[in-house]
Amino acid sequence: MKQLEKTPPNFWNMLSNLALVRFLLLFASGWAGLQLLAYFETAVAVFAIAALVAFLLNYPVRNLQRFLPRSLAVAFVVAIAILVFGGLTVTVGVTLLSQGQQLIDSMTEFVNALAPLSERIEAFLRARNLQVNLRVIEEQLRNQALAGVVSSIAFLQVFLTNLLNLILIMVVASFMLLDGERLWLLVLKFIPRHLHRRLSVTIEKNFLGFFKAQILLMLFLTTASFLIFLLLDVKFPLILAFIIGLFDLVPGIGATLGISLVCFIVLSQSVWLSLKVLTACIILQQLQDNFIQPRLMQNSLNLNPVVVFFALLVGARSAGLLGIFLAIPLAGVIVSWFEIEEMQAES
Repeated sequence: MKQLEKTPPNFWNMLSNLALVRFLLLFASGWAGLQLLAYFETAVAVFAIAALVAFLLNYPVRNLQRFLPRSLAVAFVVAIAILVFGGLTVTVGVTLLSQGQQLIDSMTEFVNALAPLSERIEAFLRARNLQVNLRVIEEQLRNQALAGVVSSIAFLQVFLTNLLNLILIMVVASFMLLDGERLWLLVLKFIPRHLHRRLSVTIEKNFLGFFKAQILLMLFLTTASFLIFLLLDVKFPLILAFIIGLFDLVPGIGATLGISLVCFIVLSQSVWLSLKVLTACIILQQLQDNFIQPRLMQNSLNLNPVVVFFALLVGARSAGLLGIFLAIPLAGVIVSWFEIEEMQAES
């Protein structure tokens, strides 16, 4: 009697009604969660940013607790943070707005100056029986250039003028610093007690490591770019350095996008100057990516670049700008918690 060969189980046979119901419930829960986030977008954004601010300020508060009561330590740290932010807003912010307006005017003049050049190119090609309409390209170039610069300046203007939300964020962050420990203990009740320590360490390592590294990288690239622009005698050095630093906050491709935009803007001043700016910025970016970032991210995030870009796309689609900043540390927490080696970067 011949032994019957065992056939591998078919996927559709393994898919029971119970597994299908669980999958549909999980999908429906995720969809409902996204709808709730979209409906309460402003409230979620305010409390999420306040939680991040409280999370970062908790470390100087913890150090001051060795000398002061926690309430006084919180008041001192929050007051210093408000003074620093207010001082930067008054000094640097006003300068940025002034240079931003001048930059828009300069870009408008540059794009308008392209009209005679396009007409000469059309005449040159028409004389050789080549019918090319460069006015459409010129119009698209004008719209894209102005839209890119205006959107960058508009983001800064919204950030500076939305003082009510900023005040609300600082108030909520202050209360989180005072009473946030009890809220954190409430969150820990949903997981087994023996995992409390591991969860705290994982979140602290990924979130603190990511945001500390991103802030330091932004400060480095912004300061270095500003000094380079001063040495090269570039117009509007502060606003251009700020644009690069702002884009650098986006992991992965942010610095490249910022440098490309700035080089296009400097093109209105001089082609040779734009090439020098491009070369200097590429050198700075390589120094940042190959020497500074690995040391800052050491013992922190360890994600495959593909996972980083996937997390960015999902975060942007789910929660917009806030999702972009939260996607990377959340992905790091998930990969570290479940120890998914395939999603980690090669050592």
